[in-house]
Amino acid sequence: MIETLDLEKTFGLIDGDIFHGSLDLRQIFSARPMLGHADYPGPIAGLCLCGSGGHPGGGVTGAPGYNVAREILRDFKRKRMARAR
Repeated sequence: MIETLDLEKTFGLIDGDIFHGSLDLRQIFSARPMLGHADYPGPIAGLCLCGSGGHPGGGVTGAPGYNVAREILRDFKRKRMARAR
């Protein structure tokens, strides 16, 4: 069985946390990965956050990737419609 310290040393996972941040009240919903950035676009223009460290968190669901792809497509459609006007 893989120990917490092994995960931390091998993969850089703080406290061996496979979800890139604890899924507690300080790190869920609008606070994941931090307040103000849970809607996927990050503070850098054109950079969207997804994966275990983003909302809704880790697991084998694929939800973070699906959600960010949906937001990127929405943004692309908005820009294309704005150019057409």
